[in-house]
Amino acid sequence: MTSLFQEKVFKIVAKIPKGETMTYKRVALFAGKPRAYRAVGNILNKNADPKIPCHRVMRSDGKIGGYNRGAEIKESLLKKEGVVIRNRKIVH
Repeated sequence: MTSLFQEKVFKIVAKIPKGETMTYKRVALFAGKPRAYRAVGNILNKNADPKIPCHRVMRSDGKIGGYNRGAEIKESLLKKEGVVIRNRKIVH
């Protein structure tokens, strides 16, 4: 059973365009709980729906963060979408 907060997180993340990223903190803010960025990470870590592009959510310090299929796969998916990454950090 998913909570209203989980549903909001999934809706927000589903709208992140290909080749763009958003921080866990920003997702939490848009979902109405600005301090719940760790909860966002936990929610996304348990997600199995391929329609929710969890790989597009990053840490606030620019590092790519975790991914339930492995950080290497997250990095590979982001690079395929045109995101520039050096030393496991997003380059803007």
